[in-house]
Amino acid sequence: MTEEPEGPAPTFLLGLPLALEAYATARRAHEGQRRESDAARFIVHPLEVAALLHNAGHREPLVAAGILHDSAEQTDLTVDGIRDSFGDEVADIVAAMTEDSSIADFAARKRSLRQQIADHGSDATAVYAADKVAKVRELRSRAARGENVLDPSNRPAQEKLDHYLQSLFMLEQIMPEHPLVRQLRFELEMLLELPPRPDLLAR
Repeated sequence: MTEEPEGPAPTFLLGLPLALEAYATARRAHEGQRRESDAARFIVHPLEVAALLHNAGHREPLVAAGILHDSAEQTDLTVDGIRDSFGDEVADIVAAMTEDSSIADFAARKRSLRQQIADHGSDATAVYAADKVAKVRELRSRAARGENVLDPSNRPAQEKLDHYLQSLFMLEQIMPEHPLVRQLRFELEMLLELPPRPDLLAR
């Protein structure tokens, strides 16, 4: 019997037993981790990815893979362990979403990841698109808090932004009409053309 995570599960997971089990597993695995953009519990990011996939009408294995997509990269979980618990379809997507940690250079590692996603096919590209939508929203959140993520001197932010733009280009070659790819273009356009202005907020 699947151990239930502490607290109520997000309502979109109700009726999705595989995804609910993935949530319980990922929540335990990511325990104590915080995401950089807002210090929220890290599990919020995988849940955002899963919700985007669910709301776009994707099947439950993709929703489960969305919840687990960072687990092999950022926790003690392994792709083989995920395969044993969740099956080949979920594990193969998680494997496609996992960077090659042996590549030290950021740009080269991300380029390898994009190719890995493109080679896997439509399931991985959908999860990847949802991940990037969530990540660009996080970048906009950082901009709203006053970090100048568009400043060329902010190298980490610029490297991420370039990766997101390259990801959009890759995704538009594969599935240009997918709603999550269109959403990613919108998120990037808003960040670049209509960025947040925290200096104009009422104090």
